[in-house]
Amino acid sequence: MATLYEIQNDLLNLFDQIEEAEGEITEEQSEQLEIAEGQLESKSIAYYSIIKKEEGTIASIDDEIKRLTAMKKRSNTLILNLKGRLLNAVNLFGDEKKGLIVGLHTFKKRKSTSVTVEDSDLLPEAFIVEKVTKSPDKKAIKEAIASGEEVTGATLTTNYSLSIK
Repeated sequence: MATLYEIQNDLLNLFDQIEEAEGEITEEQSEQLEIAEGQLESKSIAYYSIIKKEEGTIASIDDEIKRLTAMKKRSNTLILNLKGRLLNAVNLFGDEKKGLIVGLHTFKKRKSTSVTVEDSDLLPEAFIVEKVTKSPDKKAIKEAIASGEEVTGATLTTNYSLSIK
């Protein structure tokens, strides 16, 4: 069986021949039209079936991603809770230098410092870093081009997507 592309080309060639004959359709062309239209219909339905199957696969993958993300979050929460309990045990029962020795494992606490900014407006200017980002305003560009204005460095592109109902 021909591909959808080949079927479309055959139909377009047939339409060109009919147009050249000023709309006159021979019996052979009529049969070819019926065959090509039948092939187009069956091939389109086959494509549609594949699309629906793959959309279902994607939905299943999305559901699995959500399930695994929730599982990961639960595991991370468990790890944080267990580490917190071990830290409490080290604080209560461990030695400052040696930590808590249990079997082959040694649990120690590690000291670190971090900065908590309570109100950045009160900080001296020397401690403020200004970050500037630039990005095109695509909505404004589209409106300008659509109204006839020429915008150097940008063009409007028409895109087509398939709608299946």
